[in-house]
Amino acid sequence: MSDPAQTLGRYRILGELGRGAMGVVYRAEDPMLNRTVAIKTINMVADAEERAEYEKRFYQEAKAAGGLSHPNVVTIYDIGHAGDVVYMAMEYLEGTELRDLLLSGRLDAVTAVDMAAQVAEGLAYAHARGVVHRDVKPANIMVPREGPAKIMDFGIARMRASEVKTQTGMLLGSPKYMSPEQLLGGAVDQRSDIFALGVVLYEALTGAPPFSGSDITQIMYQIVNAVPPPPSAVNSRVSPMLDLIVAKALAKEPAARYPDARELAADLRACRAAVAALVPAADQDETLTLPLGRVAPQAADASRTLRIEPAPARAPSTTAPPRVDAGLRLRISRRFDSLEATRRLAAMTGAGPTVDAFAKTMKLDLAAATGGGRASPAPPSVEHEAGPARSAMRSRDRWILVASVTIAALVALAIALG
Repeated sequence: MSDPAQTLGRYRILGELGRGAMGVVYRAEDPMLNRTVAIKTINMVADAEERAEYEKRFYQEAKAAGGLSHPNVVTIYDIGHAGDVVYMAMEYLEGTELRDLLLSGRLDAVTAVDMAAQVAEGLAYAHARGVVHRDVKPANIMVPREGPAKIMDFGIARMRASEVKTQTGMLLGSPKYMSPEQLLGGAVDQRSDIFALGVVLYEALTGAPPFSGSDITQIMYQIVNAVPPPPSAVNSRVSPMLDLIVAKALAKEPAARYPDARELAADLRACRAAVAALVPAADQDETLTLPLGRVAPQAADASRTLRIEPAPARAPSTTAPPRVDAGLRLRISRRFDSLEATRRLAAMTGAGPTVDAFAKTMKLDLAAATGGGRASPAPPSVEHEAGPARSAMRSRDRWILVASVTIAALVALAIALG
């Protein structure tokens, strides 16, 4: 085998990027395509059975991740085998792992929301193609100097219909970021990745993981049983709506979580403005702000749109309503002749003779009620004579009212029949 410090397959090793439990990651050059790549290796163990299992899992990673092409997923270029080492060539990124960034403290809240939304979009893409990451954690999230956050290391990702089975009860993943069902050996699907991303987001917002303990047993107990305080209780610059999003992602029961990582991403984008409003520009130097690239938001879905804050109450109108004068009354002019108006209307319908005959009859009746229509002599005493005069006037008014109503009814009938 060629010295891996010099070459690995056709790749020329330029330097070491990091080491893990299963292998080493190198920075290398691909002379055929003239580009810089990252080479991930895995050392084969001495035991033949374990070696076969490791190699299967490694090729499984390549199969799962190699078919993914998304702005928030590291691109896989090639896989190979050299002696006791298998390797995978992947996209080389200039940036920093989220794990290293969090060593300096929590992220700026807006940056944390952007990062989580981008990772959620990448997970949603992988989930739609049957790939569950199973180990979402800060060490597997790269924050490039330019561009969006990317998910790395599908090393323990597994196809839902994988041919490679793990041992019963074997834990694949980092316990601090594992879901309750994953810790308990239950069925694992995309909602386990959503839980892990919720843990990452909580840590990015507060500077501390939601579940902690002095050993793995205590951490596992916390994950399965404890409910952490909302992020806003630790960081006052976290929006209450963001508390709800984190709580839903960290629900103990998978059915209570987001069913789809794309819904989580949509909710994070929707509450971004509310989060930004709680971060004064003068105070941002206390947190780590990163120039994360943005993924264009999808078309808004009204069924999933969040209501960030209640709509502000509408200010009362300063325009006073029009003043209504309760004493204002409109009276009919004394010049108005209702009988003459009725005659004109009747003439238009051919009912003029009928109205004239009725009006003549009414005049005779009114004359009889008022003393023939002649002027009465001056009353000798107002106190004694006022009663009969008022009675006669009231009688006349009643007759006029009856006459007007009757004439109007006749005219309406004539119009209907005419």
